[in-house]
Parts: sequence; C-alpha cells; structure tokens
Amino acid sequence: MQYFIENLPKAELHLHIEGTFEPELLFEIAKRNKIKLNYPTVEELRKAYSFSCLQDFLDLYYQGANVLITELDFYDLTYSYLEKCAIQNVRHTEIMFDPQTHTERGIAFETVINGISRAVEDAKVKLNVSALLIMSYLRHLSQESALLTLAQSLPFKDKIIAVGLDSTEKGNPPSKFATVFEASIKAGYIPVAHAGEEGDADYIWEAIDILKIKRIDHGNNCLQDENLIKEIIKRDIALTICPLSNVALQVVKDLKDHSLKKKIDLGLKTTINSDDPAYFGGHINQNYMDTQKALNLTKEELYQIARNSFQYSFLPAIEKEKLILELDLYYLNALI
Repeated sequence: MQYFIENLPKAELHLHIEGTFEPELLFEIAKRNKIKLNYPTVEELRKAYSFSCLQDFLDLYYQGANVLITELDFYDLTYSYLEKCAIQNVRHTEIMFDPQTHTERGIAFETVINGISRAVEDAKVKLNVSALLIMSYLRHLSQESALLTLAQSLPFKDKIIAVGLDSTEKGNPPSKFATVFEASIKAGYIPVAHAGEEGDADYIWEAIDILKIKRIDHGNNCLQDENLIKEIIKRDIALTICPLSNVALQVVKDLKDHSLKKKIDLGLKTTINSDDPAYFGGHINQNYMDTQKALNLTKEELYQIARNSFQYSFLPAIEKEKLILELDLYYLNALI
C-alpha cells in the first residue's frame, strides 16, 4: 500500500505556501536576512510545533512568515515545496498564499507574487509539476483590507487563478467578506474558502450561498446538517480534507475518528491534502498513508480520492483529462 500511494499520481488542492516552511529553511533565510528568531536551534523550533487549537498554530505560523523579505525568499520557499511535490508524484498543486501576512509588514505585493510565480514557472520546466495560485484573504482582518489586497492583485491577474479565505475562522463568518468576494468574482477570480474547520455548518452554508465558492476547504462540520450534505452533492462541490492538520489542531482527537470515510460513503467528493505540512507532521503522501491505515481505505478509494483531486482542480479540461488518464493507467496496472 505504501508503494501504491507513493507512486500514485495526484494533485494537492489545499496547501498554504507559508505553511511549508521547514525549520531548516526558515533558519537559513532568517540568517540571510539577519533576523533573530525566538528559538535558538532548529530542534527547539520543532518542539514548538505542538498546538491545542488553530490560533496556537497561527501565532507560530505568522512568526515564521516574518523572515520572508525578498523575492528570493519567496522563490526559495515555493521551489522547496515544489521539489517535494515532484518526489511524491504530485503532478499538480494549487498553492494558497497570504499577501496580507506580508503587505501588512511592509513587503510589496509585487515581491511576494513575483517570487512565488517564478518558482512555479521553473518547476513546470525543471520538475514537471504544474501549479496554480490562490490568493487568500485573512479573515481576522477587515474586509477593507481584503479589498485593498484585491486592488493590489489586479496588475498580476495572469498569475492568480482564484481567491480564498483563511486564518481564524471562529467569529469571522464568510458573510463578513461578501463584498470582496463579489468583486473578486467580477475581476475573474474563482472563489474558494475555508469553512467548517472549526466553524459550524452555518459557515459552510454562508460560503456556498453568499461567497458562491466552487470548492470547500476543510468542510469537516458539514456532517452536522443533512440538508447541507445534500446541497453540496447537488452542487457537485468538492471538499479539500486535511487529515493530519485536523489531528494536529485537535479538530479530531484521533485519525481513526476522522469523518473522511463517512463523507466518501455519503457520496461527498473528497480530496486529501497536507494544509501546512511543515507544522502538521507530513506532506501529502504521509497524509494518504496515515489516513489509509487509520480508516482502512482501499486502493479503489485512494484512487477515487486522487481522481477527485484532478477532476476538481482548476486546470483546463484538456490538462485534467491527461492527468486522469495517467492516473487511470497507473491504477489499472496496479490491479494486474
């Protein structure tokens, strides 16, 4: 099963680039930029990667992001992640980035987007990994701040496929961002949003009805509402599930209790993703392997999850078809 997962062609649809910041690279960039960290060694920093809730993680996440200053920093961070994609047979990834995390501390939007997108372009050629970018608004900040970010992004529209909504969920419902999402859609961006990770089912209803999202990031708490489940299936909206993240942030206490299998059985379209792999104990293959063991997923179920990851990506139809064909051939050979 490990061999099957490691070689399974797949896409990653829920990944925060700032959350891929491995301690070794963080220390390297901090040293390059002459920034003193709160932790004296890589080992001490790793010990801090233990969280009781989403906010605990976010506090450390933003500390790490503070060392990113130059275009080269954003390039190195992104390319390092894309190298890991190539090793794990991630054929396509859709990378979320948080401009406000950087512009709020004086880093130009241009610096952020140019560093990330240059790494994406290089990875396509050198690593045969494709990537699309999702610009996420920080929900703990104001809608006015999000609208400013939208305006800053418009000169770089050709580099960004979608907008998202992340950060502290509780107390920051999707409806808070109705205006900026409406404007983002008019600007040509595809809408997605984190909903139902810690917030209840009402947050998911708001995300699909008010923000008009095309994918639900997390969506754990959709199971609270049978009508919501039916509506998600009716609208053919996929969930980007992040199993190890859910355990690390204590959304679920034990992976054996994760609702992913139940969602599959109900007919929901699920995908497996790593969210913030540097902080949550593993990249995408580790998420696949640990979840398979915990929930006793079959090869057929893993194949369908991988197929969903291509089908519900934002790639052009012809690119999806090529990747799904590659996956289908792999699966058929695995059955022989």
